[in-house]
Amino acid sequence: MDISVVVPLYNEAESLPELAQWIERVMNEHGFTYEVLMINDGSTDDSWKVIKQLHDENPAVKGVCFRRNYGKSPALNTGFERAQGNVVITMDADLQDSPDEIPELYRMITEEGYDLVSGWKKKRYDPLSKTLPTKLFNATARSVSGIHNLHDFNCGLKAYRKEVVKHIEVYGDMHRYVPYLAKNAGFNKIGEKVVHHQARKYGSSKFGLDRFVNGYLDLLTLWFQAKFGVKPMHFFGLLGSLMFLIGFIAVVVVGGLKLYNMWAGNHYTLVTNSPYFYLALTAMILGTQLFLTGFLGELIARNATGRNHYEIAEEIDK
Repeated sequence: MDISVVVPLYNEAESLPELAQWIERVMNEHGFTYEVLMINDGSTDDSWKVIKQLHDENPAVKGVCFRRNYGKSPALNTGFERAQGNVVITMDADLQDSPDEIPELYRMITEEGYDLVSGWKKKRYDPLSKTLPTKLFNATARSVSGIHNLHDFNCGLKAYRKEVVKHIEVYGDMHRYVPYLAKNAGFNKIGEKVVHHQARKYGSSKFGLDRFVNGYLDLLTLWFQAKFGVKPMHFFGLLGSLMFLIGFIAVVVVGGLKLYNMWAGNHYTLVTNSPYFYLALTAMILGTQLFLTGFLGELIARNATGRNHYEIAEEIDK
């Protein structure tokens, strides 16, 4: 099979028939063998009913229906698990992503050898209150992830080699960082294509401003996992050692001041009168706790089920 189109959706009953017809037309014009996986994320409208009708009309349309709303990332991960096409295309169901982009995305994967191609909605039809935070978010994501050639991490229109989606796990709200997940899994050839962005035709956006706050927290999580997920002692042990060293220096200062006062004949000066005493106490406690945190993290990492799981690009077994 050439292409699997994965469409996560929530309350998009109005747009689904038009989207399915649009995808079918593009696929037939280019002679692709394909499937469309519509993942219904607990919609409260008639989305699932529409998906079943579309399947009756075109067996290439397949669907999964969640019992409740889990989020876009679980929907994408479910679609990735079931995708059979050599190239996997993801797009949103609100008709803001154009299926006419599919042939060129497919070509970039199959002919130019990209592992992943992300869409860039260079000209957007979103309000300023959405575009400005998006630019700031993408600039931060580029800096942290090291993928400097991507301008729109959160674009729903992306293309993947099949091997990529089978070797990454999209969970929580990590759909914003699929390129970063792919890079961490060893798929480094990541490209970008300017795509057409259309104004929403039906309904309203399902995402609020809280996604930007959650997005930054998820980005920090991915950064930490990529840097220190396997060796947490390298992070916490370093911080703990620095804090303990600061505390030790403060102890030496406090002890030196006490000895100086005794030498000067002032035997009633208490070490608790010096601010260095409290600095030493706090720093040494924090240093010990950070060091123990790293040690416990190391024990957990050593006993994790995936501790010796490594992504293998190729293998000769005979």
